[in-house]
Amino acid sequence: MSKALGYKSFGGSDVQEFFSRPDLTPSPVEVLVQVAAAGVNPADHKLRSGEAPDLNGHLPFPQVLGLEAAGTVLAVGAEVTGLAVGDRVTGFALTGAGTYAETTLLLGAATARIPDALPETWAATIPVAGTTALDVLDQLDLPAGSSVLVNGIGGGVGIAVAQIARDRGLVVTGTAGTAKRDLVTSTGASFVDYTGGDVVERLRALAPEGFDAAVDTVGGPSLHEIAGLAKVLVSVGDQSVTELGGATVERRVDRSGLERVAELMVTGRLDPHITATYPLAQADEALALVESKHATGKVVIDLRL
Repeated sequence: MSKALGYKSFGGSDVQEFFSRPDLTPSPVEVLVQVAAAGVNPADHKLRSGEAPDLNGHLPFPQVLGLEAAGTVLAVGAEVTGLAVGDRVTGFALTGAGTYAETTLLLGAATARIPDALPETWAATIPVAGTTALDVLDQLDLPAGSSVLVNGIGGGVGIAVAQIARDRGLVVTGTAGTAKRDLVTSTGASFVDYTGGDVVERLRALAPEGFDAAVDTVGGPSLHEIAGLAKVLVSVGDQSVTELGGATVERRVDRSGLERVAELMVTGRLDPHITATYPLAQADEALALVESKHATGKVVIDLRL
C-alpha cells in the first residue's frame, strides 16, 4: 500500500484527504517509481477543483494530486526503453495517478535519468516548471538582445523563464508582488511591482517601443492588461490569449526536454529557487501555499523528511 493525498470529488481544499492505495502495476508504457520528491504547481489545485474537465473529468475517483516527481524506478513497462530498475529519474505522472504519494506511475517516454550531481528536490521541479519555461522560449525563438516581458515572474515557471532567457542573451523584465523583488532581481531581470500603481504605465516607461515578446504565467485580467505591450504574446495557461492575437505554449512532454533542463541545472545556469519544502504529511499545506498565489519560486514535497 502507498500513502497519498488526493480527492474523491471535485472541489476546494476541503475535498482533499490522505488515503492508502494499492501498489500500482505499470502498463507497457509506464514506470513505477518510489517517489523521493514531488513538485507543487497551480495546475494541481485547478485539476482538483474541476477546472480542467477535458484532462481529468473522465477519470475515476479517487484521484491523487501532483503531476511531476523525482525518485527511483521500481519496475519498468515492457515497451519502455532507456530506463532500468534502480535508476534515479524525473518525469510526468499520468493525470489522476498523481505524485503526492509514496509511489506512482510515470510515463516512460516522459521520464529521464537524473544526473548524479542533481538532487531529487531540484529534479522534481523539471517536468512542469522547467520544461514549460524551455518550451515557451523555444517557441518564441528570439535572437540575443531581444526584450522579454514575463508577467508573473516570481513563480516557478516565471523564475525559470527569466534564467533560461538570460542564458540566451535576452533582456528580461518581469512583474511580481513586492515580496518577490529580491528573487527576481537576483536573476538579472528588471522588476516591476504590480502592487505599486499602474503597471502598464510603468512598463511603457521602461520600454517605450514595447517588448519583443511577452510570456504570461498569470492569465486573467493581468494578461489582458499587458497584451498590447509586446509584438508576440504567449501564455502558459490562459486560452483566452488567442482572442488577444497571442498563442498558448506548445508543450512537448518528452525525455529530451527533461534532459535539457537537467543540463541547465547541473551547469549552474538554472536554479529552481525552492523556497519551501514540506514532508508528505504536510502536502496539503504545500498546495495551500501555492493556491494562495503567495509562493515565491518553487514549492516541493520531500518524501524523505
